[in-house]
Amino acid sequence: MAASIRTVERAFDGIICMGGQDWWYHNRGHFDLQILRRLARHMPVLFVNSIGVRMPSASDPALFAARIRRKLKSLARGLVEAEPGFFVFSPLVVPGSIGARLSHWALAPQIRFAARRAGIARPLVWMHCPAGAALIGRLGEAALVLERTDLFEAYPEGDPALIGAQIGALKAAADLVVYCNAGLAGDEQHEVRRAVVVDHGVDLARFAAAGDGKTPIPADLAGIRGARVGFVGGIDAHTFDPDLFRAVAIKLPQVQFVLVGACSLPDGWCRLPNVHLLGRKPYEEVAAYMAAMDCLIMPWNRSDWIRGCNPIKLKEYLAVGRPVVSTDFPALAPWRDLVTVATDAEHFASAIERALVTRFPVQAARRRLLTETWDHKATEVLAAIAGLGCAPQSAIRPDVPPVRATPAQSAA
Repeated sequence: MAASIRTVERAFDGIICMGGQDWWYHNRGHFDLQILRRLARHMPVLFVNSIGVRMPSASDPALFAARIRRKLKSLARGLVEAEPGFFVFSPLVVPGSIGARLSHWALAPQIRFAARRAGIARPLVWMHCPAGAALIGRLGEAALVLERTDLFEAYPEGDPALIGAQIGALKAAADLVVYCNAGLAGDEQHEVRRAVVVDHGVDLARFAAAGDGKTPIPADLAGIRGARVGFVGGIDAHTFDPDLFRAVAIKLPQVQFVLVGACSLPDGWCRLPNVHLLGRKPYEEVAAYMAAMDCLIMPWNRSDWIRGCNPIKLKEYLAVGRPVVSTDFPALAPWRDLVTVATDAEHFASAIERALVTRFPVQAARRRLLTETWDHKATEVLAAIAGLGCAPQSAIRPDVPPVRATPAQSAA
C-alpha cells in the first residue's frame, strides 16, 4: 500500500457510479449493481450506463447494428428512477480515444445535470468503467472509489494502451479501491492509497428457492430431456474456452449441454446435436435456469481476465445446490472442497459423469453462504467508505427535486 493515505473530511449526499455495463441490457447480477442498489436504500444513487471502452467494430455488421440499436434505445430512456432511490442514466458519448477527448467538455455536464435531478449535489463518485478517468475532478466529488472487479486491460477488443492509462489514472486518484480478487489486490497494493477486498456476494434466498423447486422450469427447457449440464453467463472468447467445451460435449453425447447467455463467438461455433444455446435471459430468470440443470460448469480459458476475476456465478451455482465442475482459477481457492476442478477435456467429462450420480451437499454449501450475501457485501463496502472519513450527509439537498419515472419509462 502506498505510504500516504489521504483523509477525506467532506460529506456526500449521494453516489454517482460510472457503470461497467448497461442496466437495460446486461445481467443485473454484477457487483456494482448489486452493491449500489442496496446503498440506494440509504442515499440516492445515479448509475451511469457504461460509456464503453471501445468503439464497436463494424467487421460484423449484424453485431455492430445490434450494439448501436441497443445504445440508442438506452439513450432514448433518458433519466429513470428504476428502483426507489436508484436512478439510471444513459449519456450521449463516443467511446474509445475520441470519446476520451470529448468527455473533457461534453460528458461531465450531462452527468452533473442528471445527478441534480436525482437529488445529488455533492457526490461520492464510484468508477467501474475505465473511460470514466476523463471525469476525475469534474463531477465535484467528495471522494473517488474505484471498483477493480474486472481486468479491463485484458479485454481483447479494447485498446490496451488507452485502457491501461485510464486505469493507472484512476488508481492514482482513487481514495479507495474495491477489489473482489485478493491476488489482484496484492499485486497492486503499492499502486493505490487504500484498498479493500470484498468478493462477490449472492442473492441466497432467490437461488436457494429456485434450487428447492419453488420456481417453474423455463418453457424452453421442457423439450430438452435427459441429464442437463448447464453454463449460465457470457460466452466470450476472453473468458469461455470453446475448444474445451466442444471436446467435452463430444465425449458425452448422452448428456444435454445447455448454454444460457449472450454469445459473441462466431456463428456456428458449435453445432453439436446435444448442445443447446438459449441466449441471454433476464437476471430474474437466471436462478430458474440454473435450478433446471443436473450439473453446472465453468469451462474457463487461461486468460489474464480469468486470473484476475471472481465469477459471480460460482456462489449462485452453489446456492442453487447443484454439483459444479470448473477449470482452475485463483479465486476458486476457498471453495475447492465444494467444486470439482478439471484440467483438460478428459478430466472434465469424467468429473461431469461422477457429478451426475453423486449427491451434492446442498445444506453445507448454503451454510457457507450465509455470510456471503449481497447485503453483507454492501455493509462491508459502506464500512470501507466510512473509513475514509467521508460519510453521507442527508441534510445537503439540491434545489431541484428528483425526477420520477413515468409508467411508460418504467415499462420500456
